[in-house]
Amino acid sequence: MMIGLPFFIRASIKDRTEQIKLPTSESEEVFLPKLQSYFLDRAYRVAALDKEKNQVTFEGFVQPSVFLAVFLSFIAALGLSCLILILCFFYPALSKFFWILLSLAPLAGLFYWRKAGRLETVLLSVEPNMGLSDHKRIIKLTGHRDELRLIQQTISFN
Repeated sequence: MMIGLPFFIRASIKDRTEQIKLPTSESEEVFLPKLQSYFLDRAYRVAALDKEKNQVTFEGFVQPSVFLAVFLSFIAALGLSCLILILCFFYPALSKFFWILLSLAPLAGLFYWRKAGRLETVLLSVEPNMGLSDHKRIIKLTGHRDELRLIQQTISFN
């Protein structure tokens, strides 16, 4: 248990970049403003525009989750409590001092809070239609998996 808990806490800040491809029959004049307004509403800004690659780079600061910071501190406290109970069983004379270890639990939330707030980048490119009908295009998005899922739920691509 005490091996898995640090790995779980460390995994909370892991980079989860993915790439999705969305087919659309809309023209670039229709879907690009939709995507740009979506990203502007989500506090992203256009960081780079590459006409040769037909690619736009959006950047935005992602705030850490208060809920997740509290949750990680809570499960760290639970894990440390279990460890303390085991240590108290094996070393009853020192049991009063082991409970001091419980004060380390908030460090899990602090670790998450400091590392999770970061600048996220989303790359948007329009691929040429290879083998598709003339009016179909492929929008390729590369970014954090949660952001990509939210884009798919929010914006419909015809």
